[in-house]
Amino acid sequence: MSDPEYLNEEKRKYIRLDTVLPVQLRMESLDGSHFLSGWLQGFSNNVSRGGICLSINNFDHSLAEIIRKREARISLEIELLVFKKPINARASAAWIRNVPEIPNKYLIGLSYDEIDHKQNNRIMRFAWARKIIIPAGLGLVVLLGAVIVINSFINMRLIQGNKALVQQLVGTIQDSNVVREKVAEISREREDLKLKIQALELRISSVEAEKSRLGGDKEGLNNLIYALSQEKNVLKQEFDLVGRKESIAVDELSRLDKKRVILEKANTDKMYQWVRVHQNPRTGLVMSFEGDSDIKGWAFIYDQSLAAQVYTYYSDFGSAQRVLDFFRDRAKKQDGLFFNAYYVSDGEPAEYIVHSGPNIWIGLAAAQYTFKAQDTRYLALAEGIAQAIIKLQDSDTDGGIRGGPKADWYATEHNLDAYAFFNMLYKITGKDKYADCASKVLNWLVKHTYDKPGLPIKRGKGDSTIATDTYAWSIAAIGPEKLERIGMSPDRIMEFAESNCSVEVEYTRPEGGTIKVKGFDFAPQRHVARGGVVSSEWTAQMVISFRIMEEFYSNKGMTAKARGYKSKADEYLSSLGKMIISSPSPSGQGESCLPYATQEFVDTGHGWLTPKGKTTGSLAGTAYTFFAHNNYNPLELKD
Repeated sequence: MSDPEYLNEEKRKYIRLDTVLPVQLRMESLDGSHFLSGWLQGFSNNVSRGGICLSINNFDHSLAEIIRKREARISLEIELLVFKKPINARASAAWIRNVPEIPNKYLIGLSYDEIDHKQNNRIMRFAWARKIIIPAGLGLVVLLGAVIVINSFINMRLIQGNKALVQQLVGTIQDSNVVREKVAEISREREDLKLKIQALELRISSVEAEKSRLGGDKEGLNNLIYALSQEKNVLKQEFDLVGRKESIAVDELSRLDKKRVILEKANTDKMYQWVRVHQNPRTGLVMSFEGDSDIKGWAFIYDQSLAAQVYTYYSDFGSAQRVLDFFRDRAKKQDGLFFNAYYVSDGEPAEYIVHSGPNIWIGLAAAQYTFKAQDTRYLALAEGIAQAIIKLQDSDTDGGIRGGPKADWYATEHNLDAYAFFNMLYKITGKDKYADCASKVLNWLVKHTYDKPGLPIKRGKGDSTIATDTYAWSIAAIGPEKLERIGMSPDRIMEFAESNCSVEVEYTRPEGGTIKVKGFDFAPQRHVARGGVVSSEWTAQMVISFRIMEEFYSNKGMTAKARGYKSKADEYLSSLGKMIISSPSPSGQGESCLPYATQEFVDTGHGWLTPKGKTTGSLAGTAYTFFAHNNYNPLELKD
């Protein structure tokens, strides 16, 4: 590139800013009497407060010579992209040079002769803004990119950590079960040796008595006594060795159980986080199933009650309020009751069916919130649901509650829900009508579902199908003491449920491999062709009922029976830990949750199928397992 041809010495009084602006220029005579050219298109190369450097393509050499000889003044129209009208200016050439690499391209340095002060300020502000904002914008883009990369890395590490936590728990439970079986085997071996030693001692005593009776030197009997004593010594050595092995195994089991408890607590906290991260910020609803495309984005209202109660248990009242706000302020209704399901994203009904039970559960959530938060803002919501349910009750001569306003069937489950709900409202409000309604429901249950000698609990009026949840909820809603008063045996209820509905199945974990899970089926395995399946939700319900029975007998001072129920609760709750999986979605960040059942898309035996997807997280299964770990009964108000 050639050196500039200066017309005079350039004096840089102002800071020059590199910026490109479209500029039109026109040359005129020094006296302004006529134009020497038409409008020509150029672009600024840089600008300053005192002038502008222009770059012009296809500039005529004769015009360049006029500028070089300082025989012209130049009119300018400078375009600022943010303003509609161009900025007018008049300028004189300070220098001009051609660009050898590109024929007819020139750079012209101009100093302003005339320009409006405000307009000049606009040019400079625009130039400064571009100089600062564009690099800053690029920097922001780079920064955001870096943040995204870092955030992705953190999320990846978080997901990996959460998955590792789940796998640690499952592995620890498996190891614990192996060691527990080993302890039991060693204990049996020790007891067997103990019995053998006792038998030898009796035989030695018998021989010694025989020797004493006969008198004299009885060499044969002495030899026998010696032989028996030697055998006893060998058995005692074995007994001592087995005792040491048992002590080591018990210590190992204790270590694993302590580790399991810590991991269970960590995973329980992760379950809460899973419920929390899936709450929609616009509607407050939480999707019921994460992974089943057929019901993607559905929020069943029973599940919303469970989610609100999880939040309430953690004193996360803000999240609980967002769920209850939806039902108080936004949810569409029919006959004074809510539809069974809504879309998480916009709150529109996803299923235009109204059932009593799910509505009662929204009332239960509102009552639990009212009781724990000592906040009555949702009491009207609860009482509004109660009024609609009472209307159904009043239409039945026996005081039972139909499945819904348009239903003609009666479910034990819904009436158990209502019994608990009315008792809660009575405890909160002190209104006698709720106590009366609860009494009517209980009378209906005694008459229609607790009336068959060989079957403790029917699924509903005229329906002898066995449903596991009606057994668990009879204990949780009515309580063992009240059940005894109405002539029902809570022990018989629990024994029947365990005898008929407990199963042990092979569960294929998402990361591969199978593991045995012991829990409760939706119905007796013999009644369904699919074989046994463990329900995470219904197993957790049974765990809560075992805990209630444990407390019942502990308060009575019947420690042996209390320990028996505690052992069952611990066994089934530990087994549920084997079903914990990591959230499959990016939003779930690998947080802990549970599938609805050990098999996907199979018949529950009660008119619906389990969800699709081997990694589908269930809000109901996760929430109820959370309740079981925290010994929380959603059907009772408890300080």
